[in-house]
Amino acid sequence: MNDSRGYFIPAGGLPEPAHTCVPCTASAGYRSDTRTVPALFPHRRVNGRVNGRREPLIAKDSLFMVWREGASHIIAENYSYKTEPYYSILRHELDGKPVQPSSCAVLDASVVPICLERAYLAGIPVCDWAISQGYAPFPSILYGLNYFANTSDYCVVRDNEEAKDVIRHITNKGKYPFCYQKLDDSATVHSCISVFGRTAGKCDGVARLAEMVYALFAIPLVTLVLVKDGDRYLLSSLSWTRYPQLSGEERALLSAYLAQQEFP
Repeated sequence: MNDSRGYFIPAGGLPEPAHTCVPCTASAGYRSDTRTVPALFPHRRVNGRVNGRREPLIAKDSLFMVWREGASHIIAENYSYKTEPYYSILRHELDGKPVQPSSCAVLDASVVPICLERAYLAGIPVCDWAISQGYAPFPSILYGLNYFANTSDYCVVRDNEEAKDVIRHITNKGKYPFCYQKLDDSATVHSCISVFGRTAGKCDGVARLAEMVYALFAIPLVTLVLVKDGDRYLLSSLSWTRYPQLSGEERALLSAYLAQQEFP
């Protein structure tokens, strides 16, 4: 695919999103129904309290379903293709039951070029990107597009020697393309966890971006990788969020949604 901004996708198409176990080095630098549908693991204990109410136990690999605004919302640490959360979403869709996020949304969100193109078309500010087999300008953020790529494993490269090693790794020695996003010298890379489109303790610009991303993809728990360029924040990618990554405020926010508390 070609467009007026010079982006392209190989004729064979992009690979299916999956999960990688090989990390890269990151840069330094509602009308609410009151009924809660239990987690898919009803035998797991519930304990703790949020604002005087009982707090669900948010254990590793837990999958929750919350009914709100006329749909089941699937909350999980990983929505990748062929995972249990993905198949839970697919089961709802095949049964004709309303569910968020959709299977299409989680697949699109996990492939950086598709994610950014959808966001761009929805009016969300995004990083300029391109797909390459070997060339990358400096500095740039690099994302793998191979079958095992994970958007959380991004790398920032600032010189040719560093880029050669990273590109060899993420392309499996040239077998797959990769995505690069050119950075200004003064740009910085940040991350932000979004819970139903809400953030904890973030500035208005980041909070608004998280709201826009949730309105488009409807993923209850997701991490936004952002580039700060001057006064602007640009979306670089979306990645899945492990429960231990949550701060105390973020965990309390998620627990409040699980407990079906009202929000303004």
